[in-house]
Amino acid sequence: MNMAEAFSKINEQRQKNGFFSIPELLELEAKGNLILDPFSTLISSSVEIGTDNKFYSGVIIETKNNGTIYIGNGNTFWPNSLIRAEYGKVQIGDSNQFGDGGVSIKANTKQSNIHIGDHGRYINGVQILGCSYLGSCSQVIGNITVQDCHLDEGESFMNSDPDVRGGVLKGYGLARNIRVKTGMVINGQGVFTQENMIKQSFFHPIK
Repeated sequence: MNMAEAFSKINEQRQKNGFFSIPELLELEAKGNLILDPFSTLISSSVEIGTDNKFYSGVIIETKNNGTIYIGNGNTFWPNSLIRAEYGKVQIGDSNQFGDGGVSIKANTKQSNIHIGDHGRYINGVQILGCSYLGSCSQVIGNITVQDCHLDEGESFMNSDPDVRGGVLKGYGLARNIRVKTGMVINGQGVFTQENMIKQSFFHPIK
């Protein structure tokens, strides 16, 4: 098999499984998106994608069984980012950071509805499931499974006053049916409970 035949076979397999072909991926760059390694990037052709997003190698964004994924503008998807909507819905706003350290977002039931706002950070092995609402400027940092949680929106993590920033989960373990208010954080060590929610200024004192 020569190179032209191999390239054609790769694109045939992608399209057979509902993914963009490599030329179609490169066409996303016409909207200002950057696909750094199209040979290792898989994106379903039904995914709606805005402008100025950056996709590193090893990113998989897949829809199946009428699941839907919408991606806004200016997001960064580091290696080992997986977003999968099987039956459910994933909606992503603008200027979010997914990884580094890996992130997995799965809407894998008909009831699943995952909403992610703008300017958030989701890094270091995060898994997001169920009906989760991650408001603008929220953060999830660590090897955390987030299921059916609500993180209130707030100001950016760069804001000098940590108690007005978006809600934060950090640490490791399972966070289920948790609501984190603006300016608050739960630092879980295996288990996350509402009673352990404290002000972010506890970790980042206002100078």
